[in-house]
Amino acid sequence: RLMGFRGAAVKPLNEEAAAELGAELLGEAIVFGVGGLCLYLEYARQAGQARRREDEQAEALRDLRDRIQRLQEQLDAVAGGEGPEKGRGTGGDSAPNSGRGPGSDSAPNS
Repeated sequence: RLMGFRGAAVKPLNEEAAAELGAELLGEAIVFGVGGLCLYLEYARQAGQARRREDEQAEALRDLRDRIQRLQEQLDAVAGGEGPEKGRGTGGDSAPNSGRGPGSDSAPNS
C-alpha cells in the first residue's frame, strides 16, 4: 500500500506472450537507444564545429590586433621622426609639403 493505493491482481503471462512482450520491449529500447545516440553524435559534431569556428575567429582577431599594433608602432616611428622617411626627397632644409600645407602663404584663391 503506497499512498493509499492497493495493488491489483495481475494474471500471469504464459511463456509465449512473455517472450513476445520482452522482444517488443527490447526492440523499442534498441530503436530509442539508436535515436538517442544519433542525437548525441549530431550534437557533439555541431559543438565541435562551433568550437573550431570560434577558435579560428579568435586566431584571426589576434592576428588583426597584432597587425594593428605593428602598424601603430610603425606610424609612431614615422611620426616621431625616428625613421629615415622624414625629410627624405625634400632637398635638405625645405618643408616636406613644399609650402602647400596649412599656414602657407600660397593658399588658393576661391
